Amino acid sequence: MVKQVPKVVCYAVQQGHLLVFTHKEVPLAVTGVQVPAGTIRPGEEPADAAVRELQEETGRTGRVAGYLGESRYDLRPMRQEIAARHFFWLEVPPMDPTTRWDAGEPDPEHGGPPAAWTCWWMPLAQAHVLAAGLGAMLGELGQHKKDP
Repeated sequence: MVKQVPKVVCYAVQQGHLLVFTHKEVPLAVTGVQVPAGTIRPGEEPADAAVRELQEETGRTGRVAGYLGESRYDLRPMRQEIAARHFFWLEVPPMDPTTRWDAGEPDPEHGGPPAAWTCWWMPLAQAHVLAAGLGAMLGELGQHKKDP
């Protein structure tokens, strides 16, 4: 049976750039370019999960600037799971968009060895390359009154 799992996806935006990451030890062809995202914990509000995931996965703090919508993503055959994703636009403290830094997960949620990646700022105009449906709500960023 396929289970539905509530998730969040974070679009941290500044100076026309989106915060993304690429895995260090797994080929780009396997993981693609990703944004901070993860599972909503029982009893946790989706907006709180978005702020938490941003900090856990990138070491950066932020605040929710807007809710962009929801979509479903079928992870089969990798996992018997449908991700019920809530997309958020997050504001983060200003930093040089040419900055890159290392981050990762010492204890990945789905098991396996620690994961490491490089975080960086991708121009929004190039963000259509996001992996696994993570770019599903990028177009909604432009619908908000405040310029992301």
